[in-house]
Amino acid sequence: MKKVIIFGASGFIGSNLAKFLNKQNYKVILISRHSSGLEGLGKFCQWDAQNLGPWVKELEGADALVNLVGRSVDCIKSAENCDAILRSRVQSTELIGKALKKLRTPPKTWIQMSTAHIYGDPEDIVCTEDSPYGYGLAPFVGQAWEQAFHDSVLEGMRKVVLRTSFVLGKNGGALPRLAKIVKWGLGGKVSHGRQGISWLHEDDMNRIFLRAIEDDAMQGTYIASSPEPVSNAEFMRELRKALRVPFGLPGMSPLVKLAAPLIMKTDPELALYGRYCRPQKLLNEGFEFNCPKLKQALVNLYD
Repeated sequence: MKKVIIFGASGFIGSNLAKFLNKQNYKVILISRHSSGLEGLGKFCQWDAQNLGPWVKELEGADALVNLVGRSVDCIKSAENCDAILRSRVQSTELIGKALKKLRTPPKTWIQMSTAHIYGDPEDIVCTEDSPYGYGLAPFVGQAWEQAFHDSVLEGMRKVVLRTSFVLGKNGGALPRLAKIVKWGLGGKVSHGRQGISWLHEDDMNRIFLRAIEDDAMQGTYIASSPEPVSNAEFMRELRKALRVPFGLPGMSPLVKLAAPLIMKTDPELALYGRYCRPQKLLNEGFEFNCPKLKQALVNLYD
């Protein structure tokens, strides 16, 4: 059995990937702060993301490691939270690099999570892998995260960076919260509704991971997103249809700025801004998405 290490396994994307790899007959090692939700998905190893420990030996001879570690950005952007968002990503990546130097047979491949938000929030530009970085917290964090990866990866390891968009899953991530808002009758467009939403069905996310693990030709930086991003207005319309909710009150900017931190305990900019991303490199290499269209993806999740 091929062995894959998942750092940050207890999150939505990590636990989802573990279930998928089990079905593909992989031996999965789950490295996380806690084991909640990981029962039966593989061998669990606890870490604190700050210090080397017994988990290091589990990396020996692995076929690939997948690093998903990072504090959620779905929060109020206080100074403390912004610092935690940055440090959780950079320091954990550097720690993995230190662990690799202690191994006789390190993993052959390092698959590193990053963010499509690295391109900022351009309203009218469709971003590809070659687009310039944006301005603000998320682009700054994304660049620091990727630099920590490049500084930590061993020479000779195959490197894959996945700049990931909004991953759609019925039972995890941000989609269930959006679905709840829609069911409350508040699922109209946010602000002017033109801001881009780059999204990806959870199954296609897992298939991209699998390709990164198995295909030695896959190297470098990729956008992990559907080839058909949509506007906020279209996303909310399709979500209402999928949930069979006939209407949704729009979210005016002042209301969103007030309600997001007070009621949802999150950053209003996550809804007020967005980006259109196209996975040009995956398309050029012939990757076929199972759910390239939003309507198809939402029907798959909710029907």
